[in-house]
Amino acid sequence: MARILFFGKLADLAGGRQRELQLSDEIRSVGQLIDQIASDDELLGAALRQKSVRYIINEQIEPGDVISDKDEIAFLPPVSGG
Repeated sequence: MARILFFGKLADLAGGRQRELQLSDEIRSVGQLIDQIASDDELLGAALRQKSVRYIINEQIEPGDVISDKDEIAFLPPVSGG
């Protein structure tokens, strides 16, 4: 099972910071994962599709887009500070 992590406002929209999802054989990209999430939660899916949202796969800062059922995928909203 893939571990999906949500941070910041995304965790609020997801109703928690973590989900475990069984990925089907057809889901092999982050975009396809977002589509699956959006099929269950349209609002969260729309938030994940924003250009400012970044993702990390298995703690890699510049991951590729290919995922598997054994991966950890973290979604990060934009960060502001002052």
